[in-house]
Amino acid sequence: MFNKKFFIENFKTLFYALIIAIIIRSLIIQPFYIPSSSMEPGLLVGDRLFVTKYSYGYSKHSFPFSPPIFENRIFSSKPSRGDVIVFKTPADNRTDYIKRLIGLPGDRIQFIDSNLFLNNSEILKSKISEKDSIYCGDKIINVFTFEEKLPDGKIYKTVYLKNFTFKNSDVFIVPDNHYFFLGDNRDCSKDSRYLTSVGYVHEDNLVGKARFIFFSSDRSVGSIFAFWKWNKSIRFDRFFKKII
Repeated sequence: MFNKKFFIENFKTLFYALIIAIIIRSLIIQPFYIPSSSMEPGLLVGDRLFVTKYSYGYSKHSFPFSPPIFENRIFSSKPSRGDVIVFKTPADNRTDYIKRLIGLPGDRIQFIDSNLFLNNSEILKSKISEKDSIYCGDKIINVFTFEEKLPDGKIYKTVYLKNFTFKNSDVFIVPDNHYFFLGDNRDCSKDSRYLTSVGYVHEDNLVGKARFIFFSSDRSVGSIFAFWKWNKSIRFDRFFKKII
């Protein structure tokens, strides 16, 4: 016998749970999956991380499917140079990218002989390894690993191909209300250097700040459902790792 009351009560429970999940995802925190190697060595393919949506305020891109419910940002807060940020790529205002914020509005950015210059001053980097190998797409590449230090003291790791393929660039001047992003895997990242595909990112396109990794797995070892391989496929040492 069909129990109408039972059906209605369960439907209401599921509906309320869905609404709460959407509110949490839109306003507080959202999980993201890392599908590419552009942020190695800090973020690996297979990392799953939490992004706080409230960090820079809210725009239409804070919500699923970017509904045009209001213009610009509300409760806006400016990001800091060096933040690792998820944003909607300007090419389609739909695809999520994650990169490191390097340039603020009005900044001048240029690569000269593979060295990064910010407002005519070289960003200091110290080589910490000459023997590292990381992914670039499906390929494994040999890289130099550096510690890079921004003017505000922010320190993080970057990697460059040993032949420094991206050596020189024009001067990038960041427009008002826009930001300039780079991947930490400098020779294997589609970022603001490529003006036709990413370029300068409008402040409304910011989604949130990457905070920490809550789960990580290496699919090249095997499926997560292959529990007998968990000792190799699941990166337990990356659980709850803070993103810097």
